[in-house]
This record gives sequence, C-alpha cells and structure tokens, in this order.
Amino acid sequence: MSNSWRPKPGDKIFRPRRIKRYHLRRILGVPALFSAGYGNVGSSIYYALGMVALVAMGATPIVLAIAGILFVFTALTYAEGTAMLPEAGGSATFARYGFNDTAGFIAGWALMLSYIVTISISAFTIPPYLGYFWEGLKMSPIAGTATSMGIVIFLMCINIIGIKEASFVNIGAAIIDITTQISLVIIGFILLFNPTVLFHRIFDNWPTLDNLILGIALASIAYTGIETMSQMAEETRQPEKRVPKALLMMIFTVLVLFAGISLVSLSAMTPQELASEWARDPVAGIAASLPIALIRDVLKPLIAILAGTILLIATNAGIMGISRLAFSLGTHKLVPSTFSRVHHRFKTPHISIIMFCVIALIILSPGFFAANVFENMGALYAFGSLLAFMFAHASILRLRTKKPELPHPFRIGWNVKIGGYELPVTAILGLVATTIIWIIIFITQPYSRWVGIAWMVIGLIIYYLYRRKQHIPLTHTEKEWRDSISQQP
Repeated sequence: MSNSWRPKPGDKIFRPRRIKRYHLRRILGVPALFSAGYGNVGSSIYYALGMVALVAMGATPIVLAIAGILFVFTALTYAEGTAMLPEAGGSATFARYGFNDTAGFIAGWALMLSYIVTISISAFTIPPYLGYFWEGLKMSPIAGTATSMGIVIFLMCINIIGIKEASFVNIGAAIIDITTQISLVIIGFILLFNPTVLFHRIFDNWPTLDNLILGIALASIAYTGIETMSQMAEETRQPEKRVPKALLMMIFTVLVLFAGISLVSLSAMTPQELASEWARDPVAGIAASLPIALIRDVLKPLIAILAGTILLIATNAGIMGISRLAFSLGTHKLVPSTFSRVHHRFKTPHISIIMFCVIALIILSPGFFAANVFENMGALYAFGSLLAFMFAHASILRLRTKKPELPHPFRIGWNVKIGGYELPVTAILGLVATTIIWIIIFITQPYSRWVGIAWMVIGLIIYYLYRRKQHIPLTHTEKEWRDSISQQP
C-alpha cells in the first residue's frame, strides 16, 4: 500500500496563509545618516538661540554649552544602543528590550509627539526666513502658513516614493548649510568678535537662578534630533558601525558650529536685541550687524537660503523619523499593525507617512490666526524629546545589567562598577539631567504640560485597547508571552 496521497476531484485543500514580515531596504550610508540627523539638530539654532535668550539673556552661550554636554551624553547613549540593537525605533526599542513593551510604547509615543511637532515647527519657520525674497511670507500669516503646509505635503510625497530620493535632498542641503554656517562664524569672528564687549554683555546681563535653570531646560531643545539616526538603523548598511560613526561626526560638527554662532551673536547684538528684535531669526541678526555693507548684502540672501534649506532638512527628517518609528511600533505590536504596512511598490510605510503628516498639518493650522503658535510648538517639542531621552539613558543602564551578554560593537567608555556591573557614567549623568530638565519644563510650561498629558493618556488608552483585543499582556513582550504559552502543558 502506497503512503503517498494525491487529491481527488472535488477535494478541498487547505493551504496555510503565509505570514508576511515587512522589511525596509538597507540602502543608507554615513552621509545620508549624518545629513538626516544634522537636519534636526542643526536647524534648531535658527529658533532655539532666540528662545533661550528670552530667559537666559547674557548667559545664553553658557547654557547652550551646558546643554551641549548633555547632548554629548545622549549621543553616546544612542551610539551604544543602536549598535547593539540596530532596529528602527530608537529609545522605544531600547526601552522594549531593557524593560518591557509598556515602557517601549511610552517612550515611542512620547517620541512620536516630538517628531510631529518637529515637522510642524520646522516647516513653520521656513517662510519667515524666505521673507527676504518676498516680504509677504514673513508678514502675512495666511501666506506663511499656507507655504508651510505646502512644504509638508511636498515632502510627504517624496517620502512615499522612497527614502533614497529623500536622502538625496538631505545631503545636498546639509552641505550648503554647513558651508554657509562656517563662513558666517569665520566672518563674524573677524569683523565682530570683541572679548571685552562679549564679557560685559554676558556678565552685565546675568539672569536670575530660576531663569538660568529654565534657560538650560530650553537650550536642550537646540540638541534634539539624535533619534533620527537611530530610527534609520534598519535601513542602513552595517548599522552597528555606520550609525555610531555618523553620531560622532554630528557631535563634533554641531558643538563647534553652535559655539561659534552663539558667541558671534552676542558680539553682534545685545542680549536685549537678541531676545526681542531678532528672537525668531537670530542668524539673520548676525548678518544684519556686519559692519561692511558689501558682505551684508551678500550674506543676507545666503542666510535666507541657508535657513530655508536646513529647515527643509529638519522637516524631511521629522517625516522620515516618525514613519520609521511607527513602522517599528507596529511591527512589534505596540500600535495597530496598519502603522507597519509598507507600499507594495515603493517599500515605504506610506500609511504612517500620510497619517502623521496630516496631524502635522493640523498643528500648523492655528498659524492662520494664532499669534503664539510658534512658542507653544517649541515647548511641546521639548516635552516629548526629553521624555524619550530619559528612557534611552535608563534602558542602556538596564541592558548593561539585564543582558550583559549582548554584543557591543560600540561601547561607551568611562564606566563605574556597581553591583558587579560596569555602568557608563555618561548615561547616569544623562538620565539625572534630562529628568530634572523635563520636570522643569513640565512645571513651567502649561501648554506643553496639558497637551503632553493629553497626548500620553490618549496613547495609553489606544495601547490598552489594542493589546487587549490581541490578547497580549500589557507588560510582557510578545516573544516572552508566546514562549510562556508554548511551555504550558
């Protein structure tokens, strides 16, 4: 009797459905990573400098330097975490592996808020700088806001087509921006820098202790954007090597340029002028203060182009980052699987891109009639980013103790031994500092406090209902849950 079986006419054959696992294309190198990350960090100088001066006054360069140290700590944490766990998700991935799914969701949802605001605030600040060419972009709220929305829609289409095309835009704009900023710093030091004047403007306008601390909190806004590189790890060739390299390049570039711009700005104008007349366009204020008319006439349009390009990078980087974050959260069942669906032709998370760009457009809409929309977006931006940084530092410390066997292609130096484990001092200090700064912003900024709380509560409700529908415990990872089920008799 033969053991073989063949179907007979009329028999129904059951074929199990093949489960699809969506993947992103690994096509990125160091230049694309660097330009995307720099797009977020480098762009913030165009509004963070004036925002910090509003409270820190003469101490603006000092508080930016302190925040810069914290930026280094955070970048090192992301370098180790991304090299160890080269997946899209950033701090959400770190928290998921270090703690559990609930922590991963909270970190990811907070980060999602900062990405949405990044898209909105970056696009919103492009028209005022381009107002040099047409004054209506700066003076008319309708023209400016409409232009900002058009930019978001344009970049949304580019990102749906594919990340390679979007990265080309980033790299070209980053080269122009860095070149122009270096030129401005050099010219500013030659024509404007005066140590005596700078000394008096700093210490004669020293803020109160409360304002100094608040200034440091606001200065942290200038260094957000590190997450962007980590989000793109899943699309990077050899991410364990290239992501840390791109992060270290960004640390050096950003600190040098930010130090130069902040010192030149207080050499060019008083803290009062920086905090009032030039609060929204401080870099343009530097160009306008140059004593040689010919150089002023050349730099003014260049600064307009400079600001427009780097803020365009930031808008694009925000779209790229949030779409990849949503892809990661959806893949690991932290949000509905719709977020992780990729386009059949372009292989990009098109649903996430469209959904969050629409939310960014909604955030931009008050620009047609509200006067304080810019300030509110800045405070909300810090709420989500700093909360994500807190989870990143805590997760790296947790992974050092919970899973010491994990490979460390990049390992932070300068460690202390606690309980038999080597813990990085930079992560410990980063966790303490970002927690304190976040609490300060939470207490002193009512708009970001209430909108941030509402955002997190809505997210937790969605998370609870979705996990309950999927019959997955809230605090266990999906893998741990399935392993426990398989071991039951």
